[in-house]
Amino acid sequence: MADLPVHTIVFEILTRVSAKDVGRSKSVCKQWYALLSTQDFVRIHCSRSLVSSNQRVLLIDDLTCSVHPIIFQSNDYGPSSIVTFPFHHQNNDVSILSHLNGLLCVCLNHTYELLLWNPTTTAFKHLSTPNSHGFYINNLDAIGLYVDADDDYKVLHIKRRSGVLGVYVYSREVDSWRNIPFITRQEYLSPHFNWSAGTFCGGTLYFTVCECWIGGTNVVICFDVNSEQFKEISFPPVPSTGMVQGVLVNVKNELHMFASTGMFEMTIDLWTLQGDYWIKVLSCPPLPPISLSLWEVVYN
Repeated sequence: MADLPVHTIVFEILTRVSAKDVGRSKSVCKQWYALLSTQDFVRIHCSRSLVSSNQRVLLIDDLTCSVHPIIFQSNDYGPSSIVTFPFHHQNNDVSILSHLNGLLCVCLNHTYELLLWNPTTTAFKHLSTPNSHGFYINNLDAIGLYVDADDDYKVLHIKRRSGVLGVYVYSREVDSWRNIPFITRQEYLSPHFNWSAGTFCGGTLYFTVCECWIGGTNVVICFDVNSEQFKEISFPPVPSTGMVQGVLVNVKNELHMFASTGMFEMTIDLWTLQGDYWIKVLSCPPLPPISLSLWEVVYN
């Protein structure tokens, strides 16, 4: 080991160990700290960590936060480990809004503040500013966490306030917010439309935008994270005979959607996005109403 170049140790060995061991290794020397903090190391480490044995589920209830390994053979959770919140909070106060490569964007419900939080290393960052950036209002705002071509982790915050829509991007590298233009249909500003959290896939953030009544408009809004341009694509062609929901899932860098429709019986279909068009890959028989989030957990 003493004869191995430092670059080989860092990028061929330490990119394969756990995030906790990476954190400990940063204290070896200044050179290791600098190399382990680069975006290149983070990118390679994340890509090598995306294996089934490394997948975890984080659960938050009123009093505790726990992390469970996933047992894919039995579709179950393994024994939990308790995670201590490193920031001040109140009971039932932390909401997870978006996640990417183990990094979470969360909201403190009693103050409306946004935070970036890594539960593995316990590091966190307040995103709120004195000029009102970084504050989230449930049912009005939408959040998406992504990484751009320069490996800079960013947060897209779509804000609806009294019929006015503002779009802001936070850069972790620059540590600041900035406004970007968003041209869309005026009706999407209405609180009658429900925006999902953003799902990052293939260099694009995707949001479902669904009108909150039977037969309403349903679309998917796409945000190219490198050009910072928005566009609208159609929703899968599901029947409009009941309330429509869509849950987006990134599976091996392909975008899928569980689309449901119905009232007293719920029909759920699985669609995959090819280009700008949806292809149905699975249909389920009618079911009693259930939470689509259950399907998302099982599918992941």
